[in-house]
Amino acid sequence: MYVVLGANGRAGGETAHALIGMGKPVRIVLRRPEQAEKWVKLGADVAISSIEDVPSLAAALKGASGAFLLSPPPVSGDPYSRAEEVGSALVEAVRQAGLPKVVALSSVGAQHETGTGIIATLNRLEKHLEGAAPSTSFLRAGYFIETWGEVAPAVIADGVLPSFLEPSKKIPMVSTIDVGSTAAHLLVDDFSGKRVVELRGPQDWSANDVAAAFGRVLDRKVETAFVPPETRAAVLAQEGVPPEVADALLGMYDGIASGRVEREEGAEQRRGSVALAEAVGRIVRRMGEDGGGLAS
Repeated sequence: MYVVLGANGRAGGETAHALIGMGKPVRIVLRRPEQAEKWVKLGADVAISSIEDVPSLAAALKGASGAFLLSPPPVSGDPYSRAEEVGSALVEAVRQAGLPKVVALSSVGAQHETGTGIIATLNRLEKHLEGAAPSTSFLRAGYFIETWGEVAPAVIADGVLPSFLEPSKKIPMVSTIDVGSTAAHLLVDDFSGKRVVELRGPQDWSANDVAAAFGRVLDRKVETAFVPPETRAAVLAQEGVPPEVADALLGMYDGIASGRVEREEGAEQRRGSVALAEAVGRIVRRMGEDGGGLAS
């Protein structure tokens, strides 16, 4: 049995689907019972818990061969304090359960304690989890291609891709399909000790590459609209992002621009197989399925 946290999110969901596709028994940890039906239909066991509830989380982990763990994206408050709380709770649950193997979602650049904005929260998570289980893998993924789905409505409506990334700068990006597949294989891999696996797509891509991929999928011209640093805080405020969370997010983009969000010497390097246009096509299809509108 393999336990997956965050299965209703991007990376956790893909990890759960990958394990189920491999024929492995899976237990999904969810916050609310009403979220369980779709996973039960896929043959997964479901446990209701939260990261904050250490005894119930430990019970969900008990007897498992391994677990995919992550720190949920912060929505309010101080992200760095929250990372400490989550890390402490996860490591205690792992130890109470006697869990033999952990695969924890992290990010390229997580080797740095500072200078990477919100990615630094994953540095704290790694420090908490290191040594918590006999086998611990930190899966440091690149920038999720699926994150561009947040601006897909603007792309579809106006043919413009807003970007906090310098348009021509190529960075590590990867589809969450590859993240889930890699996490699943790390979970079933026979490995002891600590490993750091950095995962990026088949090649590095820029915002301009993403715009071109949207253009191919939509069969129309899509241009990149660079959002300069001095206006980004206002953009996030308009979207309702709390100031502390916004500061951490903006720090990540500063870290990317400065080259701080890059590979760590000695880390295991892997590349996924999902092409940029394939991942972007899935974003667009899902928007159509969700009623996002593709007619414009």
